[in-house]
Amino acid sequence: MDLKNKIKHLSEKYFDQVTEIRRHLHKHPELSFKETETSKFIISLLKEWEIRFESGIADTGIVAYIVGKNPQKRTIALRADMDALPVVEKNNVPYKSVNNGVMHACGHDAHTASILGTLLILKDLKSDFEGTIKFIFQPAEEKLPGGAKKMIEEGVLENPIPEFIIGQHVYPELPYGKVGFKKGIYMASTDELYLTISGKGGHAAMPDKITNTVLIASQIVVALQKIPQEIAPKDVPTVLTIGKVIANGATNVVPNEVFLEGTFRTMDENNRINIHQEIDKVARNIAEKQGAKVDINIKKGYPVLYNNEDTTEKSIRYAKEYLGEENVVDLGFRMTAEDFAYYSQIIPATFYRLGTSDRDNFTDPLHSPTFNIHEKSLKTGMGTMAYISVCFLNNQ
Repeated sequence: MDLKNKIKHLSEKYFDQVTEIRRHLHKHPELSFKETETSKFIISLLKEWEIRFESGIADTGIVAYIVGKNPQKRTIALRADMDALPVVEKNNVPYKSVNNGVMHACGHDAHTASILGTLLILKDLKSDFEGTIKFIFQPAEEKLPGGAKKMIEEGVLENPIPEFIIGQHVYPELPYGKVGFKKGIYMASTDELYLTISGKGGHAAMPDKITNTVLIASQIVVALQKIPQEIAPKDVPTVLTIGKVIANGATNVVPNEVFLEGTFRTMDENNRINIHQEIDKVARNIAEKQGAKVDINIKKGYPVLYNNEDTTEKSIRYAKEYLGEENVVDLGFRMTAEDFAYYSQIIPATFYRLGTSDRDNFTDPLHSPTFNIHEKSLKTGMGTMAYISVCFLNNQ
């Protein structure tokens, strides 16, 4: 039996077990940096399967190892995130979340279960590949500063250093059995904006006696949202949006302070720096000219996610070999963000999408209280990642 068919056979063999793992994880979700029971559950499986691992990285993170022939020859890494979201689940399924207000609404349960399936497959194929595979179980993708950043700081990409890292993410817009790739820049950087406009509030009917913080804040909102169109390069997708305004006055009261919160995303790190500076300049100019002060806090989040051209081209070729050309699609860029981007800033990386919908009835979107996956996608996820991994290790 050739390697591809071995992996397909093993994907079938482990499908029921991986499905049960995914259901357990879905039923017991935990928020970012609080994945204690999730981590214990994964560790219990690794011990049962006699897999070497290290735990306690970034508190709840784990790294497991599968070693083939000539383990020093090459190393690659596979990553799955483990955290859930603060969402009340509305699915009526036997494995519905038992942790009220917490749900795997972004599919990280599927990511973790799928990579555990990949681990089982590659454990059985140790004599069929050369090198070492690091399996990274990462906390806190959903919350700044991000679990990827913390795990990197604690040495997850060292001893040994991987040549390449792979990640996958569920994609409800694509049917199960398919995967999607994009070479080059794929996902945006993300920054959180917090501005406080302060001045002398007072009676709204006496504008000459007060500083109209509400009017000033409104002018700042309009000016900030024009910045991307005015200074961002035309070929660089950029979004700046203020989504929250708190002006806690009354019909006849202008408050002393107005609070603004928003998001800024772009596909270019130089553009990111330039717009940070422009946000500061524009907001201060507007406020100071009208006698107000502004405190600006730009909370820098995840960087741009870059899919290495060479490794992603190879991954696409291997995925087509495994799944068939018709089941591998091209994707566009996304203005959403991912902390997998931190890995992509350090070593060659490929982050791709795993189709998870029924072929006729697409599931509800990510982060919704009714998000779910077609569980046959787990078979595709574990098998595709296993095949890509072995091909990388066996081919220069």
